[in-house]
Amino acid sequence: MNLLLIYDEIGENMDNLSLMREDLKYIWHPCTQMKDHERLPLIPIKSAKGIYLKDFEGNSYIDAISSWWVNIFGHQNEYIKSKIKEQLDSLEHVIFAGFTHEQIVKLSRRLIKLAPNKLTKCFYADNGSSAIEVAIKMSFHYNKNNGLSKPYFVSLENSYHGETIGALSLGDLGIYKESYEELLLKSIKAPVPKNQGKIEAVKAAEKLEDIFKEKGDEISAFVIEPLVQCAGGMHMYHPEYLKLSSKLCKKYNIHFIADEIATGFGRTGYMFACESAGIEPDFMTLSKGITGGYLPLSVVLLSEEMYNSFYCDYNLHKSFLHSHSYTGNALACAAANAVLDIFEKDNILEKNRAKSRYIAQKLNKFLELENVEGIRQTGMIAALTLKGYDSRERVGLKVYEYGLKNGVLLRPLGNVIYFMPPYVITYEEIDKMMGVAYEAVRKIGKDNNLQY
Repeated sequence: MNLLLIYDEIGENMDNLSLMREDLKYIWHPCTQMKDHERLPLIPIKSAKGIYLKDFEGNSYIDAISSWWVNIFGHQNEYIKSKIKEQLDSLEHVIFAGFTHEQIVKLSRRLIKLAPNKLTKCFYADNGSSAIEVAIKMSFHYNKNNGLSKPYFVSLENSYHGETIGALSLGDLGIYKESYEELLLKSIKAPVPKNQGKIEAVKAAEKLEDIFKEKGDEISAFVIEPLVQCAGGMHMYHPEYLKLSSKLCKKYNIHFIADEIATGFGRTGYMFACESAGIEPDFMTLSKGITGGYLPLSVVLLSEEMYNSFYCDYNLHKSFLHSHSYTGNALACAAANAVLDIFEKDNILEKNRAKSRYIAQKLNKFLELENVEGIRQTGMIAALTLKGYDSRERVGLKVYEYGLKNGVLLRPLGNVIYFMPPYVITYEEIDKMMGVAYEAVRKIGKDNNLQY
């Protein structure tokens, strides 16, 4: 029966259903075909704690994807919450043109200390896509300030960098960008290494150099997700590609932009994924985990050389004019400082490495299943690909539904099932998260029809 009719029949009798009905009356959700909710219930969340989400009927769900990869220390983290409350009593927000505040100065100093040595300045925005927009505009404008016209950007096949027009231009996932082709910037796609092997990294770097040889004089920047293409099916590759592509960018005078929006803040086993290759990008974009999932914030880290190219007496054409109303929000910066406090106090990276090893053991078990094509892992990101299914079967949606029925929020990417849990997940909770996913995949492989 059509769920919309059920909502209307029940009225206000149950909180969950009442909220579902009201939501569908007024709201359009992101990355969602809303017609699906004629049969697939929305889940109103009443509260959350640690790795758990709880609905109005008391059902709990393990948040296996950190609510789109942001809640790295779980929900309702007492320390982060306390620091936001402290900040709320003194300053919530102030215009960030001509003014500053203590939290953002502290945060900037700490980020620069953690980042590769080349990066010495911070430029703030309020979401990941906007950070990418800042970086590519700044790269292009830098070249223009130096008398060069370089309108092209290079990114990898299968990449994703956000959904504003500039960021979308860099991506290579057709489901996001095909409808907007006429609006997009000039972008060139380079082959991504086929797997996590070093040989494939070298091959892909050779192809990248071919592009640089042909059009290097017109290319402003090379934009890359270090180690893991998250939205691109959690595709992973060897750090050697970062080393080689960084060298090529220097050789051909092309900026290297490291998109660490999803991979930053401990997710890959390093504070920043670039550390795995020992490289120093010209720009590094950060967001998502930076505030632990509490408030929107993003930042572009850049070099002194880049900063100085815009430093001048008043000149509108040379100055970098880019702003967001909520740039440098004091509450968001307080949350980000609290996140860095936790990293410093609790030895998070070492704990993550131990949990990653345990997740690897659980992941290997999936290879027993005939409908699993392969597995892969980088730090606290683990994934598996299902084989033998047509996209029209929407096998990922079946896994999603099975997970919810069994207390785990999984949100597959097509035929790719992945795990990016909050770092506070326990070993017992890892067992449940992986166990529910295993049963979903096993049952699909057995009869292609999950029974709840």
